[in-house]
Amino acid sequence: MWKLVSGRIIQTTDETRIKFRTNISQEILEKLEELSERHNTHSNYLLENGLWNVLAAGVIEYDKNLRPVDRIQYKTTYDKELLESVKEFAKDHKLFINDVIEYSVGYIDFKDIKTKEHKNRLES
Repeated sequence: MWKLVSGRIIQTTDETRIKFRTNISQEILEKLEELSERHNTHSNYLLENGLWNVLAAGVIEYDKNLRPVDRIQYKTTYDKELLESVKEFAKDHKLFINDVIEYSVGYIDFKDIKTKEHKNRLES
């Protein structure tokens, strides 16, 4: 992100985002990559959108017996507040965080997603 400071534009780190590593289905990640290209966004923005929507619904129906077997390590950044809420939501529903992340893919609202340009925004 960029900030306007004393009439000058400087690049800064977005302090509201934190790094997070988990294991997610490779098939789901490939699907997200296709969707992100089609919608001019990034995979983690799609996941964040789906996660916000799952949290807003407050309900999750997840069959632990159907967990994907093709999980691979996935590292990205998330909104700090969102990730804390997802951790609590997963704990309350006796699930793993990656279960909730994978489930959230079905709740992405493509009318309300951040574009690739979001990370290069200018804030004052």
